[in-house]
Amino acid sequence: MHVAYWIVAGLLGLFYLYAGGKKLLQNQEQLRPMMAWVDRAPMPLVKAIGGLEVLGALGLVLPPLTGIAAGLAFAAAVGLALVQVGALALHLSRGEARLVGLNIGVLAAAAVTAWLGTVWL
Repeated sequence: MHVAYWIVAGLLGLFYLYAGGKKLLQNQEQLRPMMAWVDRAPMPLVKAIGGLEVLGALGLVLPPLTGIAAGLAFAAAVGLALVQVGALALHLSRGEARLVGLNIGVLAAAAVTAWLGTVWL
């Protein structure tokens, strides 16, 4: 279970570190080609979502790695799954069906990570 957790959590963490880092570090014009929804969202909200994604990515890795509050890995995985539920709702409301597959895949990875993360509880 530990090996499976580290594989899935590591890949999910890298995904969210990248996506969240882009939201934190880039401006609206730079994000627009990859994330068209930023036109309708205030940039402080986009930055907050990016910050939550980066914190979630760190929460998947650091607690189990350090052994300090390792149960937070489960909470981080659940939080990232909830981020994907919101993203799924956003893309469906905007008629962006082509992006729904990615959302479902990442949501499934977050759910599996949460399940595997119960090993740290």
